[in-house]
Amino acid sequence: MVKAVTFDLDGVYFTADSFKKFKDIFLEYTPDRDLIDYVLAKSEEMLNFKKGIMSEADYWNYVNKNFGTNYSLDQFKKLLTDSYSVNQNVVDTVREIRKLGLKTCICTNNFSTRINALDQKFSFLSDFDIQILSYQIGAIKPDPKIFQALIDQSGCLPAEIIFADDKEANVLSAQTLGINAFVYQDFDHFIDRI
Repeated sequence: MVKAVTFDLDGVYFTADSFKKFKDIFLEYTPDRDLIDYVLAKSEEMLNFKKGIMSEADYWNYVNKNFGTNYSLDQFKKLLTDSYSVNQNVVDTVREIRKLGLKTCICTNNFSTRINALDQKFSFLSDFDIQILSYQIGAIKPDPKIFQALIDQSGCLPAEIIFADDKEANVLSAQTLGINAFVYQDFDHFIDRI
C-alpha cells in the first residue's frame, strides 16, 4: 500500500526547459555550452555545493570567475527565478494526492540558492510534507544515505514509498533499500504507477 509519493523538481514540478533557460543566459559570456554545463551542473564545485560542502558565496564566486561575470548573489537568484516556471498539472496533482491522505515528498540533488529563490517565488516547499534536500543531508543521489533519509523522515516502510527518477543508478540505489522505485518516463506514466 502506497503511503508516500516522491516527486522530482527539475523537469517534473518545474518545467523541463527551466534550468536550460538559466544556463542559456551565460551564452552571452561564453559560446562554450560544454563549459556552461560543466560549471553549472557537473563540476566538482557544483557537486560539493549540492552536498552542502561548498558555501553559497564560494560557489557563485567560482561561477563568476569561470564566465567572467560579476553577478551578486541576489542577481543570481533573480536569474534563476526569471528562468523557472512550474508545471501546473504537476502542482495540481501534488495537491490532489495530498488531499487523498498520502504524504508528498521531494528527494532532490539540489543547491540552497535555487531552492530558496524558487520557494520565495512559488512557495513550492509548502506542497511537500517531506523535503529531502541533498545540501541538508550531505549526500547526493545515488548515495543510499539520501534514500535512507527519505525513509526515516517519511515514517513509512520503504515499500510504501513511490520514487521515480530519470537516472537508472538512482532508481537502483533506492530499490536496494526496498523503496518502490522505477525509471521516470513521463508524468502520465508516473501517475499510473501510484
